[in-house]
Amino acid sequence: MESNNVENSMTRLSTMGPQAPPDVSASRRSHTNKDVTKGVPTAVVYSEGNFGQVDGKTANGLVRHSQAYRILSVIDGRLEGRDSGQVLDEVSNGIPILEDLEAAVAHEVHIPDTLIYGMAPSTGRLSPADRSVVLNAIGLGMNIVSGLHEYLSDDHEIATAASERNVTIRDIRKPKPSKDMRLFDGSVSDVKALRIAVLGTDCAIGKRTTATVLARALNAKGIKTVLIGTGQTGLMQGAKYGIAMDAVPPQFCCGELEGAIVAASEAEQPDVILIEGQGALSHPAFCTSAFILRGSQPDAVILQHAPKRAHRCDFPNMPMPSAASEIALIEAFADTKVIGVTLNHEGMSEVEITETIAAQYHKLGLPVTDALARPVAHLHAMVVAAYPGLMQGAPVAAI
Repeated sequence: MESNNVENSMTRLSTMGPQAPPDVSASRRSHTNKDVTKGVPTAVVYSEGNFGQVDGKTANGLVRHSQAYRILSVIDGRLEGRDSGQVLDEVSNGIPILEDLEAAVAHEVHIPDTLIYGMAPSTGRLSPADRSVVLNAIGLGMNIVSGLHEYLSDDHEIATAASERNVTIRDIRKPKPSKDMRLFDGSVSDVKALRIAVLGTDCAIGKRTTATVLARALNAKGIKTVLIGTGQTGLMQGAKYGIAMDAVPPQFCCGELEGAIVAASEAEQPDVILIEGQGALSHPAFCTSAFILRGSQPDAVILQHAPKRAHRCDFPNMPMPSAASEIALIEAFADTKVIGVTLNHEGMSEVEITETIAAQYHKLGLPVTDALARPVAHLHAMVVAAYPGLMQGAPVAAI
């Protein structure tokens, strides 16, 4: 922790074909705080006007899964009174959506420990209204967690208020000094664990959610798996290893990611290391997928795709690529193989999900599933089909 009580960021989802029937009872499952150990900090997630939408992806992710914080409520006056799990996945999770910070504090017996800024606006900056909420939370003695490109710990007014109230500001995207960053040295090639990157055809498309669900599924089957976080939400959720890739200078991106993977391998001795994707390799606004492919040198890739999304997020004149074109690009760019496709079912009915899974399977010749709307067993099967040695405890052979 810095002298002014400001913390820097931490270093630290298949059907095997169309014949598999949909499992409607298991659809749109909500992953909540049931795994969170008692004693972890409590938190309110601020997502005014954006919960359940693309720019509210941080709040969405924290409501579905959080190990580092126990999420008490979500702030979004537009959805006041609703259950956040119902909004996201049509399954109640007991985390209410409240009107404002005052209501969120009044809802609890004790003032929550933390206010998490749960949005990822394209500007990367606080609005005047957001600033007031942050300052009010600090005045109540709440710590602040932010994933913005604007570092709140560098904001004189906010940092001064935090110092006066003796609370911390955790800027997830604030990198360590460049003198402490590492360059790529090739040591990732010595990692024995199977490395799988979860990439996508766009940003804010569900790569992190799919990776989180897959990590749980593999661990539940006795395949020790570690997830490497590469974005602000994954690190907020509690990823033990990782970096906020888009906040690292380009010359260090591959080395910093490699370092996180090597550290996870040495400390955990896992069977599988999953690497959360960022952006899309084909997306001209992002370079992170390229760095992830170079730095992690993945044995395999799982591709996340939203069939009903007409254009890239925040780029209405930029049509979405097809899954097939993204697969071709990934396999041409890196010495790896796409082993399956996972769907983001935004704008899709149950019937459409089933039909799309079948159509994509026939078109691509790959396993296809939906990490939230279909049983997790399908996702687990996607990986085991490509690497059967995982289930036998034998060395993993590349497909």
